[in-house]
Amino acid sequence: MLPLSGITVVSLEQAVAAPFATRQLADLGARVIKIERPGAGDFARSYDATVHGLSSHFVWLNRNKESFALDVKAPGQRQVLDELLARADVFVQNLAPGAAERLGLGAGRLLAEHPRLIVCGISGYGTDGPYRDKKAYDLLVQCETGVPALTGTPDQPAKTGIPVADIAGGMYAYSGVLSALYERERTGRGQAFEVSLFDALTEWVGFPLYYTVYGGTQPARTGLSHAAIAPYGPFTCGDGETIFLAVQNDREWRRLCADVLEQPELVDSFATNDFRSENREELRAVIEAAFAPLDSATVLDRLDAASIANARLRGIAQLAEHPQLTERGRWGEVGSPAGPLRSLVPPVTVAGREPRLDPIPDVGEHNAALLAELGYDVMPD
Repeated sequence: MLPLSGITVVSLEQAVAAPFATRQLADLGARVIKIERPGAGDFARSYDATVHGLSSHFVWLNRNKESFALDVKAPGQRQVLDELLARADVFVQNLAPGAAERLGLGAGRLLAEHPRLIVCGISGYGTDGPYRDKKAYDLLVQCETGVPALTGTPDQPAKTGIPVADIAGGMYAYSGVLSALYERERTGRGQAFEVSLFDALTEWVGFPLYYTVYGGTQPARTGLSHAAIAPYGPFTCGDGETIFLAVQNDREWRRLCADVLEQPELVDSFATNDFRSENREELRAVIEAAFAPLDSATVLDRLDAASIANARLRGIAQLAEHPQLTERGRWGEVGSPAGPLRSLVPPVTVAGREPRLDPIPDVGEHNAALLAELGYDVMPD
């Protein structure tokens, strides 16, 4: 039995943030009932069609769930949702600003009717403040929190290649639900809490934020190199391949000079991290000159032997075949409307328990079973 077995989550969810949160709960055994619009369903289903006709976003976020297609604006079907909430432990929603309240699904009303319910609202900017009614999508939140100003090259800012605002919001919603469930075990009471993508991603920007507030300037955009630590980034080897290394402290710097570069005299020439960072291009030239006679495999072997952190830059196709994923059995299989699909197993693994890899549902796939469970023969109007 998984840790959250017996917990029922009802989620009026769409896109990425809420589905990411509830999938983590489902992976740990919770029953997640995903409320979708009849017909089209979650609009993330149509983001792309790359997974045998299914959306890669939807496949990523929606295994281990049941799909219940309801028109929550129709009185009869809204009654079905109310009956479902009466049996639920957790309600999650990431509707547009104010939509939950207009539907009568505001946190205050729900807690008054269901005192043990945990209510999680995920929004773009929070429920108050001047941006409370502003639409928020991942890239826009990245821009408002300064992420592209920190990412990219000195000449060109860049967004991240993954939806970090949505993921940040989803992770805080997930951890918030877990803490609320724990508190309910002690008090017997539910609670409401909110997570905004803006607040979540601002927290993730913490180091540059404090660096700027107290240092007077924001960290420079340095491409693939670290903005405040050197050497920490890409270096070209004699075979033309680029490897990455990271030196975190002066002890590692000494080992790099003596055991990898075989130039111990460099230790004093670039003695402190501040000096190395200020003179990073000169330092890069010195390191790459030492790597010039060596192929990348030799450099990586030397770095490993000296306990200097290192990596190769892999493409996503290379990640899919990464030996670490293969050897640790991190790939499994799930069912879907398009047939069996290769799927990563949950990041949180519980010793002695098989990971949960139940199918990705079609829109409304579980309507008949859920209606019967609630005592309905047909869907009411």
